Amino acid sequence: MLKAVLTYSKKIPVAGQQFSSQSYHLSLESEISEGLSAGQIQQKIHDTFELVKNSVEQELQSGRGQREQSAPAAENKAGEERKEFSPGKATNKQLKYLTDLARERNITLNALTDQVKELYHVDSIYGLSKGDASKLVESLKREQRKAA
Repeated sequence: MLKAVLTYSKKIPVAGQQFSSQSYHLSLESEISEGLSAGQIQQKIHDTFELVKNSVEQELQSGRGQREQSAPAAENKAGEERKEFSPGKATNKQLKYLTDLARERNITLNALTDQVKELYHVDSIYGLSKGDASKLVESLKREQRKAA
């Protein structure tokens, strides 16, 4: 197996603050079968990067990726700022498990995204709630057991 790590970053100026910006970043690690042709590998990398890029852009357009300016930043014990995540969103662990299950079943990221759009009416796996992510995991596991 080949491994590809695809990353997309974007800096956005902070309104009303000169020389200040917020950075948004997403990395996705994906395995690629060695049996693919160079063109197929290039297409898989392109499709996966587009998914990563579109996910960041969708988060920014929806406003979910930006913290309210008036809300004070939460701090950890060391006094450092930490990001606040919506308690209803799927966790990174759930999303990784979903992509791992999909890969085991030879489901492409585009096919998984299409399934998520159809079943849960969100633009990508990053729009899933914790509950919907759990339902999708269970569905993929059931299908995996049936195939075995």
